[in-house]
Amino acid sequence: MKAVIFDCDGTLVDSEGLWHEVLVEAVAEQGLTLSVAEAIEAFRGGKMADCLADLEARLGRSLPADFEPALRARVAEVFRARLRPFDGAIELVRSLASSSLSICVASSGPPEKIETSLSLTGLRPFFEGRVFSSYDVGVWKPDPGLFLHAARAMGVPAEDCVVVEDSLLGIRAGLAAGMTVFAFQPQDIDPRIPNEVTVLKSLLELRSLLGASQAGNSL
Repeated sequence: MKAVIFDCDGTLVDSEGLWHEVLVEAVAEQGLTLSVAEAIEAFRGGKMADCLADLEARLGRSLPADFEPALRARVAEVFRARLRPFDGAIELVRSLASSSLSICVASSGPPEKIETSLSLTGLRPFFEGRVFSSYDVGVWKPDPGLFLHAARAMGVPAEDCVVVEDSLLGIRAGLAAGMTVFAFQPQDIDPRIPNEVTVLKSLLELRSLLGASQAGNSL
């Protein structure tokens, strides 16, 4: 393997619970009751436009025109106060950055959200100039286009790339791109994850797994 492509939310930064907590509060104000667990299951890793369309279908009416920018502002405020990297994220990324492997972030989120998340958690310096967003390329997971774009930008063939993802949509995108996929599942394991995907309970597990892979490639 020559490159590692990380998702951001729910993979490097512990943001999914926070994001969906704010979403649940915002839609409750519109008269729709959802639990955080229900919201995560329905919207994790997805496109914001699809999320809003789903919410409007559940409500039976359109959301206010300012719902999305107001939601993003509320999320940013919560992130500034409470966002943290996952245990082992900085240690893992630091060790990979000093190795022969190329690393990058490829996320469905807008560029400013990715940059904020990486900056708040101390991860941004490791990915300078190597942050890719679906909003830049116009495709969203499970379409493999974002991962393929990231691979081309790093000058690495898709088959030599590892993808680290938490969402089923991202996992499917990585597989569709022809890449080796690791599913980060620190709590409950999604039973829909394909058998060919290796599950990680800790990010630091990846370091030894990649070391074994590198050793295998050198034989």
